Amino acid sequence: MTTDDPAFNSADPLCQMSARELAEAYRQQSVSPVEVVGACLARAEEIDPVFNAFSFIDHARALDAAKASENRWANGAPLSEVDGIPATIKDIVWVRDWQVRYGSSVTSDAPATEDAPSVQLMRNAGVIFLGQTTTPEFGWKAVTDSKAFGITRNPRNKDKTAGGSSGGAAVAAALGAGVFHLGTDGGGSIRIPSAFCGLTGLKPTFTRVPAYPASAFGTVAHIGPMCRDAADAFAMLKSMSGRDRRDWYQGEAVLAPLKLAPVSLKGLRIGYWSTPPAGTLDPEIAAIVDRQLKSLEAEGAIVEPFELPGRNLLDMFHVHWFSGAAARLSPFGAADRARIDPGLVEIADTGAAFDARRLVGAQVERADFGARMDQALADHDFILSPAVTIPAFEAGLEVPSGSGLERWTEWASFSFPINLTQQPAGVLPCGKTHAGLPVALQVIGARGADAHVLSFIAKLEETLDM
Repeated sequence: MTTDDPAFNSADPLCQMSARELAEAYRQQSVSPVEVVGACLARAEEIDPVFNAFSFIDHARALDAAKASENRWANGAPLSEVDGIPATIKDIVWVRDWQVRYGSSVTSDAPATEDAPSVQLMRNAGVIFLGQTTTPEFGWKAVTDSKAFGITRNPRNKDKTAGGSSGGAAVAAALGAGVFHLGTDGGGSIRIPSAFCGLTGLKPTFTRVPAYPASAFGTVAHIGPMCRDAADAFAMLKSMSGRDRRDWYQGEAVLAPLKLAPVSLKGLRIGYWSTPPAGTLDPEIAAIVDRQLKSLEAEGAIVEPFELPGRNLLDMFHVHWFSGAAARLSPFGAADRARIDPGLVEIADTGAAFDARRLVGAQVERADFGARMDQALADHDFILSPAVTIPAFEAGLEVPSGSGLERWTEWASFSFPINLTQQPAGVLPCGKTHAGLPVALQVIGARGADAHVLSFIAKLEETLDM
């Protein structure tokens, strides 16, 4: 099934409006938040039987929040410019009064008693939560399927994976079931599904968006926006950013203010990273990205080859990720573990076998790699790469059939290195394969330069020949 299928294109026009268009319509009272939220809820119900984007849809609370937003706009007193914007939350982030199952049947069904910081900040801005989006168990892999909630499918072709682990968020975004979509990214989980589904997604600088509870996967885990364009991603990022003392990693440092600014391509220094540290780059993707980079050079950008300044990155990431999986599954006994995704159990067992010397050694290597990447981003305005080494493949599999690959990290190796370094990295569509599947470009910036990355992505959205 391609985008010619009615299931992809039948969204109510209200479901296709951007945050800025909705804010203006609310201001003029030509459209009501109640109408928009109602349309998005209907869209969520329409798409879910085929694509499996949602694990929970909260009709009653969403409509109550929409009525309150409608009253605020009518009185000329919205909480913010994003008051009344419909959003979804990945089923890994706490939302008060919702069960947060982490895509699993072994977790508690007791409702959360408080909002995560990102959710609280969005709620304070008047954002309206439609429901929870699907994830693999504990967000452990870069595709979205679980024993508890089934297989999430790509909106461009339902036989293909939507990517993961924020796959449900990507499907909801692509099919118009909300405007803002909160994802998490510990190794590519925002960027990969955004790339596979033709969206703009951003893994912000680590701690730009506060997190609580702290992720078992540690300081590779980020929270960020998944949207249909850079302007919406920026508006969402502003609404979910801020200081929260529940996040100890944030400290008191103040990150650069968030402000979009025009980016000129002329003289821009771009490093092109084209060799993944694991797996091989699909030739069709390479050709599409190369063509787009030539168009940037034609506009005056300076593009030069770039190689990552690190060694053994796959092993380094596995030590961090697998030990995090071991920690995450440590509370569960044999009966529960028998109900958990076998792939997750396998990597957790591997991580449990690491000794302290190996873990600390990986942390020291990571610090050196991160410092070298900070220097690289002082020497370049941006580093660009393909977002993913391969197009979307068969739904329900961790790796493409017949590929000879063992783990998702082998085909997601343009993603996980930037979790190790904590720089902001965004993706945007840059073409399609002959089979009609999206291809995406990744933009990496210096730590703290989240707005600069989104400003550049906005420029690319205008410039690239699609």
